[in-house]
Amino acid sequence: MPDVEAHITGTVWRVEVAVGDSIDEGDTVVILESMKMEMPVEAEDPGVVKEIRCEEGQAVSEGDTLVVLE
Repeated sequence: MPDVEAHITGTVWRVEVAVGDSIDEGDTVVILESMKMEMPVEAEDPGVVKEIRCEEGQAVSEGDTLVVLE
């Protein structure tokens, strides 16, 4: 199952999920801040959150894995 990756370079503004949460396709898992805009990162597939690889305030690059699903 694919992981949820950052689609832009920015800062993690808020993590919307916790390990063990069930999510559906289209659910917001992380909100990134870039150029003073908040951008939701949505799951492309349903699954269960296995691991969160980012924390609020962390700088991330486009393509970085933010959340691992199973």
